[in-house]
Amino acid sequence: MKLTVTGTGYLGATHAICMAELGHEVLGVDISAERIAALNEGRVPFHEPGLADALTRSLATGRLSFTTDIAAAADFADTHFLTVGTPQHSEGRSADLSQVHGAVTALARHLHGRHLIIGKSTVPVGTAADLRRMLNQLTGPDTTVDIAWNPEFLREGHAVRDTLHPDRIVLGVAPGSTAESTVRDIYARTLADDGTPFLVTDLETAELVKGAANAFLATKISFINAIAEVCERSGADVTQLADALGHDTRIGRRFLGAGLGFGGGCLPKDIRAFASRAEQLGATGIPGLLGHVDEINLRQRRSVIDTVTDSFDGDVTGRRVSVLGVAFKPDSDDIRDSPALAIAGSLSRSGAQVTVHDPEAMGPASRILPELGYAPTPLDALRGAEVVVLATEWRDFIDLDPVAARDVVDRPFIIDGRNCLPVEAWIGAGWDYRGMGRRF
Repeated sequence: MKLTVTGTGYLGATHAICMAELGHEVLGVDISAERIAALNEGRVPFHEPGLADALTRSLATGRLSFTTDIAAAADFADTHFLTVGTPQHSEGRSADLSQVHGAVTALARHLHGRHLIIGKSTVPVGTAADLRRMLNQLTGPDTTVDIAWNPEFLREGHAVRDTLHPDRIVLGVAPGSTAESTVRDIYARTLADDGTPFLVTDLETAELVKGAANAFLATKISFINAIAEVCERSGADVTQLADALGHDTRIGRRFLGAGLGFGGGCLPKDIRAFASRAEQLGATGIPGLLGHVDEINLRQRRSVIDTVTDSFDGDVTGRRVSVLGVAFKPDSDDIRDSPALAIAGSLSRSGAQVTVHDPEAMGPASRILPELGYAPTPLDALRGAEVVVLATEWRDFIDLDPVAARDVVDRPFIIDGRNCLPVEAWIGAGWDYRGMGRRF
């Protein structure tokens, strides 16, 4: 099939490349000439395991190309994926839909005949209905545009697999729409090879699925972090408690890892937008619940900052702090709403001398916080440190030799912000170890 993908950020570039991997002819579209040039040259503008190799393969087949010409996209295909960003609005918690409206308006001006727009961006419920009304006003009598919604469920660090082998495909359609058959054809290989569940809903339900999923995951993470506080105050161990909870099939162990909490470009802004839209609709439960979830999540960062400050008797001025990790999660260079970077930045602003290391995210971080020190290796970051904060659970950090690390610091005091280190080995090497909600 011939497909276009409008928006080549993290979601759009991944989707375009993976659709070409499935055998389709794909044209990616974006207003950023720099990003389009990079992709056409085989360079992925962000770190995502496996994506660069997939881009190289797809470009070589001739099935994939990228352009800034939206008119070319309208001529290229009659099926168009919408993958532009929906960031948090600068004046509140709601989603900023300006990129969605701009992309649809630009595309609509060039459409003739029958077309299908398939939304993948995470949007407030009711957006598809608004776009249908927009399209009716923007297109001529010779043009019919159907709207469907196919939410994305990508995990950074696993995006290629999540696109090619998703755990479910959700499609929202309007009454009388023929989009289902088209979307089944697009994902035919995935459906045949993996037996992936294909769930067809109304548009409103499909729009809610991603936000609801993220709201639930965020709630689960903040729940275990709230429990971690109880564990710290009572002498219990949150990791053992989470293991016990995880054996309950109604609960499960995943996302019950106490630590610095969630960040990134999706969960924080999505739960705020979800709560904002619920409030607009007059629903009272979700805004209150997610407000507390967000508050608990942000409090975890403050807790680590307070622990560092207390270890210096309340004043970090001139003290040497090492922060291992600035990306919001491992296998990513994404620093958006990163707890690790927020902690490093806050300590630096309080007067600490902060040195960081991250395998992938130091470039993006240095553009945001150039005042931090950026070390080429983990041991270089630790050299002379008086406090070490493990803030992102990269394998490089988990596998650090605690004896070698002990030899380069000035004071062996470590805060394991992800509860990922082998505790006995670090304590045995002479470290003062502090976990999140643990006895140590």
